[in-house]
Amino acid sequence: MGKLVDLEMLVCTGGRERTVAEFRELLARGGFRLKKIFSGAAPLSIIEAVPRPGPA
Repeated sequence: MGKLVDLEMLVCTGGRERTVAEFRELLARGGFRLKKIFSGAAPLSIIEAVPRPGPA
């Protein structure tokens, strides 16, 4: 089932799989920081991110 979901993500949405480090970098570029990753039933996970504090 996990491989089917991977193929759907890659083919239908142009998505890709990312490592935790890649998610941290992506979120940082968007002004967020990674707070926690909740591992769910394979192949699903939930990523919790929070805004980075802005300049005062």
